[in-house]
Amino acid sequence: MNRIVRFLKTEPVLCVSAAAALLSMLLVPPSSAYWGYLDFRVLSLLFCLMAVVAGLQSAGVFEVLSQRLCLRANGVRALSLILVLLCFFSSMLITNDVALITFVPFAIGVLGLTGQQELLIPVVVLQTVAANLGSMLTPVGNPQNLYLYSFYEMAPGDFFSLTLPLTGLSLLLLVPCCLLGKERHLTISFAAKANVTDRRRALLYGVLALVCLLGVFRLLPYQAALAAVLGCMLLWDRPRFRAVDYGLLCTFVCFFIFVGNLGQLGAVRALVSSLLQGRELPASALISQVISNVPAAVMLSSFTGDARALLAGTNIGGLGTLIASLASLISFKFYCKTPGARPGKYLLVFTGVNLVFLLILLCCAQLMIS
Repeated sequence: MNRIVRFLKTEPVLCVSAAAALLSMLLVPPSSAYWGYLDFRVLSLLFCLMAVVAGLQSAGVFEVLSQRLCLRANGVRALSLILVLLCFFSSMLITNDVALITFVPFAIGVLGLTGQQELLIPVVVLQTVAANLGSMLTPVGNPQNLYLYSFYEMAPGDFFSLTLPLTGLSLLLLVPCCLLGKERHLTISFAAKANVTDRRRALLYGVLALVCLLGVFRLLPYQAALAAVLGCMLLWDRPRFRAVDYGLLCTFVCFFIFVGNLGQLGAVRALVSSLLQGRELPASALISQVISNVPAAVMLSSFTGDARALLAGTNIGGLGTLIASLASLISFKFYCKTPGARPGKYLLVFTGVNLVFLLILLCCAQLMIS
């Protein structure tokens, strides 16, 4: 029983998606048509990207990068800016959740080392916002981007013409927020210098990362990218299989089944499509607040052809509530484990900052799309 409770707590979205899929099976009994629901390209590339990032992380690449950048900071404002921008730019390639898993604990350690614990809440909140917004830029930045880019077969120009301005605006909003507060001089020193622990592994996964990007941009068949990653892991790094988030992959499968079954019901499909028509941007952002942005993207994509509105809405919709982007829960859990943590104050600051960013970016996105 305890294992079931722990699983429900650690994989709430997977449990909800599985329940939705099972309920939909009562309306549309399982058949061979179910295979047509699954987007194997998205599932394969998502697996590859998670494996590659885990490999680079295990080689110490990200720790070296973060430590060397922080050693350049000579004041509180510079340190805050570096810690936040680490999440912003890294999330474009390693996804928002991995950026937070990597750099939030690092930020907590650095702020504790320098005696700046009072900055924990603003820095961690801004790191979370930065990861969710930086990941918006690229198809590999977050799962919903990879899915929508593949589902709508978007051209790179169409994709970046929307995400680049929104990401640029996000950066312009983030930088002043990091520079608020009183400036104080500080000196940072680490007990041990970070080094790449395994250069061969780092090189291997660096090459595989390029292979994955070729697959994402359709310059290489996704099957070839999957074969390359699987082959290399089987031959040289089998432990990395355990680092892949299979819960996320199963969540996608469950939502593919749920949405596919709904699509078989003509009345339901017509109703959802009519309600969504012309309201894709606000609707996707609003629904993301309740079920998070990845499920929202999968669910709504089958009922609208407006890829740009759905792409903007689910990305910006990652702001707002704590569950709007599941990556935000990662930061919150890390913060709650720190000595003297004040979860109530964190949630208050988090919600306030997120709502401001959400409203500004939604208004700008609406002007771009209309």
